[in-house]
Amino acid sequence: MPVLEVKNLNLGFNCECGFRQALFDVSFSLEKGKMHALVGESGCGKSISAMSILQLLPKNVRITGGEIFFNGENLLKASKKDLQHIRGSKIALIPQDPMTSLNPLYTIGDQLLEVISIHQGLKGKQAFDKAVESLEAVQIPCAQERMKAYPHEFSGGMKQRAIIAMALACQAEILIADEPTTALDVTIQAQIMNLLKEIQSKTNTSILLITHDLALVGENADYVSVMYAGRIVETAPSKEFFQNPRHPYTNALLKSLPSNKNSRLETIKGQPPTIMQDIEGCRFHPRCSKCIDICTQKVPELDNVGINHYSACFLS
Repeated sequence: MPVLEVKNLNLGFNCECGFRQALFDVSFSLEKGKMHALVGESGCGKSISAMSILQLLPKNVRITGGEIFFNGENLLKASKKDLQHIRGSKIALIPQDPMTSLNPLYTIGDQLLEVISIHQGLKGKQAFDKAVESLEAVQIPCAQERMKAYPHEFSGGMKQRAIIAMALACQAEILIADEPTTALDVTIQAQIMNLLKEIQSKTNTSILLITHDLALVGENADYVSVMYAGRIVETAPSKEFFQNPRHPYTNALLKSLPSNKNSRLETIKGQPPTIMQDIEGCRFHPRCSKCIDICTQKVPELDNVGINHYSACFLS
Protein backbone atom coordinates (compact mmCIF):
# COMPACT_ATOMS: atom_id res chain seq x y z
CA MET A 1 0.00 0.00 0.00
CA PRO A 2 1.37 3.48 -0.83
CA VAL A 3 2.41 5.63 2.13
CA LEU A 4 0.54 8.54 0.50
CA GLU A 5 -2.33 8.41 -1.96
CA VAL A 6 -4.16 11.41 -3.43
CA LYS A 7 -7.45 10.42 -5.10
CA ASN A 8 -9.59 12.61 -7.36
CA LEU A 9 -8.69 15.85 -5.58
CA ASN A 10 -10.79 18.83 -6.65
CA LEU A 11 -10.03 22.30 -5.35
CA GLY A 12 -10.69 25.92 -6.21
CA PHE A 13 -10.47 29.55 -5.18
CA ASN A 14 -13.22 31.89 -4.00
CA CYS A 15 -12.59 35.02 -6.09
CA GLU A 16 -14.48 38.30 -6.51
CA CYS A 17 -16.07 36.83 -9.61
CA GLY A 18 -17.10 33.65 -7.79
CA PHE A 19 -15.63 30.19 -7.32
CA ARG A 20 -12.97 29.14 -9.84
CA GLN A 21 -11.75 25.55 -9.97
CA ALA A 22 -7.97 25.05 -10.00
CA LEU A 23 -7.52 21.27 -9.59
CA PHE A 24 -9.53 18.66 -11.49
CA ASP A 25 -9.57 15.05 -10.20
CA VAL A 26 -5.86 15.06 -9.34
CA SER A 27 -4.61 11.58 -8.41
CA PHE A 28 -1.11 10.29 -7.62
CA SER A 29 0.57 8.06 -5.04
CA LEU A 30 3.89 7.88 -3.22
CA GLU A 31 5.54 4.56 -2.41
CA LYS A 32 7.60 3.95 0.72
CA GLY A 33 11.25 4.92 0.20
CA LYS A 34 10.64 6.30 -3.31
CA MET A 35 10.81 9.76 -4.88
CA HIS A 36 7.80 10.86 -6.93
CA ALA A 37 8.19 14.04 -8.97
CA LEU A 38 5.26 16.32 -9.75
CA VAL A 39 6.26 18.42 -12.78
CA GLY A 40 4.73 21.07 -15.02
CA GLU A 41 4.80 24.73 -15.93
CA SER A 42 4.44 27.45 -13.29
CA GLY A 43 0.83 27.85 -12.17
CA CYS A 44 -0.27 24.34 -13.21
CA GLY A 45 -1.25 23.36 -9.65
CA LYS A 46 1.83 21.49 -8.36
CA SER A 47 2.36 23.45 -5.14
CA ILE A 48 -1.33 23.79 -4.25
CA SER A 49 -1.65 20.01 -4.65
CA ALA A 50 1.23 19.52 -2.21
CA MET A 51 -0.13 22.08 0.26
CA SER A 52 -3.48 20.28 0.20
CA ILE A 53 -1.80 17.23 1.75
CA LEU A 54 -0.95 19.21 4.89
CA GLN A 55 -3.98 21.51 4.47
CA LEU A 56 -1.72 24.56 4.55
CA LEU A 57 -4.01 26.45 2.19
CA PRO A 58 -5.01 30.11 1.82
CA LYS A 59 -8.35 31.06 3.38
CA ASN A 60 -9.98 31.53 -0.03
CA VAL A 61 -9.21 27.95 -1.12
CA ARG A 62 -11.93 25.31 -0.90
CA ILE A 63 -11.50 21.55 -1.41
CA THR A 64 -14.65 20.34 -3.15
CA GLY A 65 -13.92 16.64 -3.52
CA GLY A 66 -11.43 13.83 -3.27
CA GLU A 67 -9.44 11.95 -0.64
CA ILE A 68 -5.86 12.13 0.65
CA PHE A 69 -4.69 8.98 2.44
CA PHE A 70 -1.59 8.88 4.64
CA ASN A 71 -0.90 5.33 5.85
CA GLY A 72 -4.57 4.55 5.23
CA GLU A 73 -5.93 7.59 7.12
CA ASN A 74 -7.92 10.19 5.17
CA LEU A 75 -6.23 13.50 6.03
CA LEU A 76 -9.20 15.49 4.74
CA LYS A 77 -11.26 14.03 7.60
CA ALA A 78 -8.55 14.36 10.27
CA SER A 79 -9.05 16.71 13.22
CA LYS A 80 -6.96 19.87 13.62
CA LYS A 81 -5.13 18.22 16.53
CA ASP A 82 -4.27 15.16 14.44
CA LEU A 83 -3.07 17.36 11.56
CA GLN A 84 -0.85 19.36 13.91
CA HIS A 85 0.75 16.11 15.03
CA ILE A 86 1.26 14.88 11.48
CA ARG A 87 2.74 18.16 10.18
CA GLY A 88 6.47 18.17 10.76
CA SER A 89 6.65 14.91 12.69
CA LYS A 90 5.19 12.58 10.02
CA ILE A 91 5.07 14.73 6.88
CA ALA A 92 7.61 17.54 6.64
CA LEU A 93 7.74 20.41 4.17
CA ILE A 94 10.88 21.79 2.56
CA PRO A 95 9.54 25.18 1.37
CA GLN A 96 10.18 26.79 -1.99
CA ASP A 97 12.37 29.69 -0.87
CA PRO A 98 15.09 28.97 1.71
CA MET A 99 15.86 32.71 1.90
CA THR A 100 12.53 33.53 3.57
CA SER A 101 11.67 30.26 5.30
CA LEU A 102 13.74 30.87 8.44
CA ASN A 103 12.94 33.51 11.07
CA PRO A 104 15.73 36.13 10.89
CA LEU A 105 15.27 37.07 14.59
CA TYR A 106 16.18 33.64 15.97
CA THR A 107 19.33 31.54 15.71
CA ILE A 108 19.38 28.36 13.64
CA GLY A 109 19.73 26.43 16.90
CA ASP A 110 16.68 28.07 18.50
CA GLN A 111 14.54 27.23 15.48
CA LEU A 112 15.76 23.63 15.40
CA LEU A 113 15.22 23.22 19.14
CA GLU A 114 11.65 24.54 18.85
CA VAL A 115 10.81 21.93 16.21
CA ILE A 116 12.43 19.13 18.24
CA SER A 117 10.66 20.23 21.43
CA ILE A 118 7.21 20.36 19.78
CA HIS A 119 7.41 17.18 17.73
CA GLN A 120 9.85 14.98 19.66
CA GLY A 121 9.17 16.18 23.21
CA LEU A 122 12.90 16.46 23.96
CA LYS A 123 14.35 19.15 26.25
CA GLY A 124 17.74 20.40 27.42
CA LYS A 125 20.86 18.48 26.44
CA GLN A 126 18.89 15.74 24.68
CA ALA A 127 17.27 18.30 22.39
CA PHE A 128 20.55 20.13 21.81
CA ASP A 129 22.40 16.91 20.91
CA LYS A 130 19.57 15.95 18.55
CA ALA A 131 19.76 19.36 16.84
CA VAL A 132 23.54 19.12 16.38
CA GLU A 133 23.17 15.58 15.04
CA SER A 134 20.59 16.80 12.51
CA LEU A 135 22.89 19.59 11.27
CA GLU A 136 25.74 17.10 10.94
CA ALA A 137 23.46 14.77 8.98
CA VAL A 138 22.96 17.48 6.34
CA GLN A 139 26.73 18.07 6.20
CA ILE A 140 26.84 21.48 7.87
CA PRO A 141 30.44 21.85 9.17
CA CYS A 142 31.14 22.84 12.80
CA ALA A 143 27.50 22.04 13.60
CA GLN A 144 27.74 22.86 17.31
CA GLU A 145 29.09 26.34 16.59
CA ARG A 146 26.59 26.88 13.77
CA MET A 147 23.75 26.43 16.26
CA LYS A 148 24.52 29.98 17.42
CA ALA A 149 24.39 31.49 13.92
CA TYR A 150 21.50 33.58 12.57
CA PRO A 151 19.99 32.87 9.13
CA HIS A 152 21.71 35.88 7.54
CA GLU A 153 25.05 34.25 8.39
CA PHE A 154 24.16 31.22 6.24
CA SER A 155 24.40 31.01 2.45
CA GLY A 156 21.34 29.96 0.42
CA GLY A 157 22.53 26.37 0.26
CA MET A 158 23.26 26.29 4.00
CA LYS A 159 19.78 27.65 4.76
CA GLN A 160 18.25 24.91 2.65
CA ARG A 161 20.32 22.33 4.54
CA ALA A 162 19.13 23.77 7.86
CA ILE A 163 15.50 23.43 6.72
CA ILE A 164 16.13 19.82 5.68
CA ALA A 165 17.75 19.26 9.09
CA MET A 166 14.48 20.32 10.76
CA ALA A 167 12.62 17.67 8.78
CA LEU A 168 15.25 15.05 9.66
CA ALA A 169 15.16 15.93 13.36
CA CYS A 170 11.53 14.77 13.48
CA GLN A 171 12.20 11.60 11.49
CA ALA A 172 9.37 12.41 9.07
CA GLU A 173 8.15 9.55 6.88
CA ILE A 174 7.48 11.90 3.96
CA LEU A 175 9.39 14.95 2.76
CA ILE A 176 7.50 17.33 0.50
CA ALA A 177 10.25 19.21 -1.36
CA ASP A 178 8.61 22.20 -3.07
CA GLU A 179 11.07 23.48 -5.70
CA PRO A 180 13.93 22.85 -3.22
CA THR A 181 16.65 24.14 -5.57
CA THR A 182 14.92 27.13 -7.22
CA ALA A 183 16.91 29.92 -5.56
CA LEU A 184 20.26 28.11 -5.66
CA ASP A 185 23.06 28.02 -8.23
CA VAL A 186 23.66 24.89 -10.28
CA THR A 187 26.47 23.48 -8.12
CA ILE A 188 24.48 23.89 -4.90
CA GLN A 189 21.39 22.44 -6.61
CA ALA A 190 23.30 19.21 -7.28
CA GLN A 191 24.54 19.11 -3.68
CA ILE A 192 21.01 19.51 -2.25
CA MET A 193 19.57 16.82 -4.53
CA ASN A 194 22.44 14.46 -3.67
CA LEU A 195 21.72 15.13 0.00
CA LEU A 196 18.02 14.31 -0.43
CA LYS A 197 18.88 11.08 -2.25
CA GLU A 198 21.35 10.14 0.49
CA ILE A 199 18.71 10.78 3.17
CA GLN A 200 16.19 8.74 1.18
CA SER A 201 18.63 5.84 0.91
CA LYS A 202 19.67 5.86 4.59
CA THR A 203 16.27 6.42 6.21
CA ASN A 204 13.86 4.95 3.62
CA THR A 205 12.07 8.30 3.57
CA SER A 206 9.52 8.95 0.82
CA ILE A 207 9.95 12.21 -1.10
CA LEU A 208 7.40 14.17 -3.11
CA LEU A 209 9.45 16.46 -5.35
CA ILE A 210 7.67 19.49 -6.80
CA THR A 211 9.63 20.92 -9.73
CA HIS A 212 9.56 22.25 -13.27
CA ASP A 213 13.16 21.11 -13.85
CA LEU A 214 13.06 17.88 -15.87
CA ALA A 215 16.83 17.46 -15.58
CA LEU A 216 16.45 17.05 -11.79
CA VAL A 217 13.65 14.56 -12.37
CA GLY A 218 15.63 12.37 -14.75
CA GLU A 219 18.56 12.10 -12.37
CA ASN A 220 16.66 11.57 -9.13
CA ALA A 221 12.98 10.55 -9.32
CA ASP A 222 11.59 7.02 -9.33
CA TYR A 223 8.17 8.08 -10.65
CA VAL A 224 6.89 11.14 -12.50
CA SER A 225 3.47 12.77 -12.77
CA VAL A 226 2.98 15.61 -15.26
CA MET A 227 0.45 18.33 -14.48
CA TYR A 228 -1.14 20.70 -16.95
CA ALA A 229 -3.66 23.39 -16.00
CA GLY A 230 -4.83 21.60 -12.88
CA ARG A 231 -4.93 18.04 -14.26
CA ILE A 232 -2.54 15.09 -14.19
CA VAL A 233 -1.97 14.25 -17.86
CA GLU A 234 0.65 11.49 -17.54
CA THR A 235 2.15 9.29 -14.81
CA ALA A 236 4.95 6.77 -15.31
CA PRO A 237 8.12 5.29 -13.82
CA SER A 238 10.95 7.74 -14.51
CA LYS A 239 12.81 5.58 -17.04
CA GLU A 240 9.61 4.82 -18.97
CA PHE A 241 8.62 8.50 -18.81
CA PHE A 242 11.76 9.66 -20.60
CA GLN A 243 12.02 6.75 -23.03
CA ASN A 244 8.38 6.39 -24.02
CA PRO A 245 6.33 9.56 -23.34
CA ARG A 246 2.72 9.14 -24.48
CA HIS A 247 0.97 12.48 -23.92
CA PRO A 248 1.51 15.30 -26.47
CA TYR A 249 2.26 17.75 -23.64
CA THR A 250 4.91 15.45 -22.17
CA ASN A 251 6.46 15.03 -25.63
CA ALA A 252 6.50 18.79 -26.11
CA LEU A 253 8.15 19.33 -22.72
CA LEU A 254 10.89 16.79 -23.45
CA LYS A 255 11.53 18.24 -26.91
CA SER A 256 12.07 21.65 -25.32
CA LEU A 257 15.05 20.29 -23.35
CA PRO A 258 18.61 20.84 -24.61
CA SER A 259 20.20 17.65 -25.98
CA ASN A 260 23.61 16.55 -27.23
CA LYS A 261 22.30 16.33 -30.81
CA ASN A 262 22.68 20.08 -31.45
CA SER A 263 19.10 20.10 -32.68
CA ARG A 264 16.98 23.23 -32.54
CA LEU A 265 14.93 23.51 -29.35
CA GLU A 266 11.20 23.25 -29.87
CA THR A 267 8.66 25.47 -28.13
CA ILE A 268 5.02 24.97 -27.14
CA LYS A 269 2.84 27.54 -28.84
CA GLY A 270 0.58 29.80 -26.77
CA GLN A 271 0.28 30.06 -23.00
CA PRO A 272 -1.19 27.78 -20.31
CA PRO A 273 -4.76 28.78 -19.38
CA THR A 274 -5.47 30.63 -16.14
CA ILE A 275 -8.17 29.51 -13.71
CA MET A 276 -10.34 32.31 -15.13
CA GLN A 277 -10.53 30.53 -18.49
CA ASP A 278 -13.13 27.83 -19.11
CA ILE A 279 -11.91 25.23 -21.60
CA GLU A 280 -14.14 22.43 -22.83
CA GLY A 281 -12.59 19.06 -23.44
CA CYS A 282 -8.87 18.50 -22.97
CA ARG A 283 -7.33 21.58 -21.37
CA PHE A 284 -4.22 21.20 -23.56
CA HIS A 285 -6.08 21.12 -26.88
CA PRO A 286 -5.66 24.88 -27.73
CA ARG A 287 -1.87 24.32 -27.78
CA CYS A 288 -1.76 20.74 -29.07
CA SER A 289 -0.48 20.00 -32.58
CA LYS A 290 -2.30 16.63 -32.57
CA CYS A 291 -5.73 17.95 -31.56
CA ILE A 292 -8.74 16.17 -33.11
CA ASP A 293 -12.47 16.97 -32.81
CA ILE A 294 -13.13 14.87 -29.71
CA CYS A 295 -10.38 16.72 -27.82
CA THR A 296 -12.46 19.90 -27.91
CA GLN A 297 -15.61 18.17 -26.64
CA LYS A 298 -14.66 15.61 -24.01
CA VAL A 299 -12.14 15.39 -21.15
CA PRO A 300 -9.82 12.38 -21.69
CA GLU A 301 -9.45 10.03 -18.72
CA LEU A 302 -6.12 8.87 -17.32
CA ASP A 303 -5.92 5.41 -18.92
CA ASN A 304 -3.38 2.64 -18.57
CA VAL A 305 -0.94 2.58 -21.51
CA GLY A 306 1.79 0.36 -20.03
CA ILE A 307 3.14 -1.06 -16.77
CA ASN A 308 2.34 1.64 -14.16
CA HIS A 309 2.09 4.08 -17.07
CA TYR A 310 -1.03 6.24 -17.51
CA SER A 311 -1.85 8.95 -20.04
CA ALA A 312 -4.87 11.25 -20.45
CA CYS A 313 -5.04 11.50 -24.22
CA PHE A 314 -7.43 10.08 -26.83
CA LEU A 315 -4.42 9.31 -29.07
CA SER A 316 -2.36 7.50 -26.43
